[in-house]
Amino acid sequence: MPRREVRLVAGEYYHVYNRGNNRQDIFFDRENYWFFLRRLHNYFQTSQALHETLALCTVVAYCLMPNHFHLLLQPHDDQLSRYLQMLAISYTKAINARHNRVGALFQGAFQARHVDRDEYLLHLSRYIHLNPVHAGLVQRPEDWESSSYREYIGTRTVTLPKPDIVLAQFPSRDAYQQFVETHALNAQERIAHLLFEE
Repeated sequence: MPRREVRLVAGEYYHVYNRGNNRQDIFFDRENYWFFLRRLHNYFQTSQALHETLALCTVVAYCLMPNHFHLLLQPHDDQLSRYLQMLAISYTKAINARHNRVGALFQGAFQARHVDRDEYLLHLSRYIHLNPVHAGLVQRPEDWESSSYREYIGTRTVTLPKPDIVLAQFPSRDAYQQFVETHALNAQERIAHLLFEE
């Protein structure tokens, strides 16, 4: 197995991405999206004692698209690759069973890019949340339920993502919403090295 180009270090931020094999869908119905998020939650925390959990990785932002996903993550140990591999295997098995299919679901191992500046973190969160708008699936980012944007703007109770990491850089949720929805045309160029060919 080839060595990963990007070393995944505890405490750093990473843009993690994967897509369907041959660019095919990985989410076939609404329940698939929620099932993936539940699995993501399960693999990124561990029980320490009764009613107490320890986060193994912080999900800063996410967006699940029909044939790919984007995650903005901060691992707390050096096992992120293992957790993501377990997630992919578990999800693939469940989807194959549910939809009576066989074979690989994902194109391959996930890809990761290191986010090494706070400025990039902000712009990347915006890019992730605007993904369904740019794909023509919705008019507004809050209309796509399979992303963390609703948690960011306060219209859904926080369960998985930790938006405060990004929101701390803004005076209010409204300021973040304005930052996302009035994005500059050249904003994506600033983080081009953190993005993947889709």
